[in-house]
Amino acid sequence: MTANMTAPDLTDPTESISDAALLELSRRRPERFGEIYDRYVSEIHAYLGRRLGQQAADDLTAEVFLAAFRKRETFDPERGEVRPWLYGFATNLISLHRRTETRRLAALQRSATMHGSAEHSHEERVVTRIDAASAQGRLAAEVRALPDGDRDVLMLSALGELSHAEVAKALDIPYGTVGSRLSRVRRKLRAALGGVNPLLGGSDG
Repeated sequence: MTANMTAPDLTDPTESISDAALLELSRRRPERFGEIYDRYVSEIHAYLGRRLGQQAADDLTAEVFLAAFRKRETFDPERGEVRPWLYGFATNLISLHRRTETRRLAALQRSATMHGSAEHSHEERVVTRIDAASAQGRLAAEVRALPDGDRDVLMLSALGELSHAEVAKALDIPYGTVGSRLSRVRRKLRAALGGVNPLLGGSDG
């Protein structure tokens, strides 16, 4: 480093530093983990709410960050991004509440059947561009029937708007597996919806 260059002061709370550097710092100064919480709590809470409902999100969001705090020593700085790492903890918690998610999808399916012009919910906006309630009901049924792994990839991509690479990091699976699962899901959902692409969000990057 040259004489006229100064390194960021990682002890300065006002200094803007990367997620990975901040997480590393929190190992020595645990209170700094609160900044990770502040950066991502709204996003993680929204994701949990859309999959499990607001009550569950209120209950589980703190658990995501508590688990991350306890596991912060295991974070690999070479991963670079803390965001997909946090989504991994969220997905693990969701896996313990599959029945809650399944009930929400079943309720969406029933609502679409009962109300021909039902107001769009978060789930409807996330996983479909379809306006017809009957199509929304079919989509909810298909998503509900997906294997857990396929559903997680779909939701992280469409609802969390994670890239393929971020989904792979969140679920600790190969990059190619993400692409193959999403392709399989798209085929299933397109078939159920008469050839219409139901997916929103996410990127191939």
